Amino acid sequence: MSLTQMSEKMVDIPSNHLNIMGYVDRSEVNGPGCRAVVWVQGCRRECPGCFNTASWPFAINQLISVDELVERILSESENEGVTFSGGEPFWQATALAEVARRVKAAGKNVMSFSGFTLTELRSPTAPTNAQVLLDQLDILIDGPYLESQAIHDPTSPVSSKNQRVNIFSPALSDRITWASDQIEVHVLKDGRRIVTGYRVQDYLNCCPA
Repeated sequence: MSLTQMSEKMVDIPSNHLNIMGYVDRSEVNGPGCRAVVWVQGCRRECPGCFNTASWPFAINQLISVDELVERILSESENEGVTFSGGEPFWQATALAEVARRVKAAGKNVMSFSGFTLTELRSPTAPTNAQVLLDQLDILIDGPYLESQAIHDPTSPVSSKNQRVNIFSPALSDRITWASDQIEVHVLKDGRRIVTGYRVQDYLNCCPA
């Protein structure tokens, strides 16, 4: 599917807001250390074997302002950074870049997953303000999930062989220690569960919500 076809599936999101699928604090399987994770809503790659199919629709799920999201990330002292996942974060690059800028100004690090390759994100056909978000990232995991190249290895930080770990901040070079073959369960105050990790569908029929 072309970038044009993908963009036609998007919905209007109010300025300075994000359409997200879920959020957790203190995750340890989505990047270096203990961190917040934001799952954005919307992806049209529909990769076979995707472990988060509920994130595909672009319809409004949870609207949150940039101000509220930044406050939420920074209010948890154990979060040493934030990871953007999805869905496809770069379809909401403008708002996420502002979140990243403010989080980094507070001394935190920022990481993102993307189904786009780094080359695609730097091309003229990239989503709006893709480079602005790239400029704020410390780490980018790029490339779509390919079921035929799936990795189930507790020493691998990526979930399929085509994906790459792009490190933009050398200080984090020795922090690529999370594993692609782990899951993590967060029980929220209202009793809902958020299950995160690369092999969620193998264990529990539950996704971020």
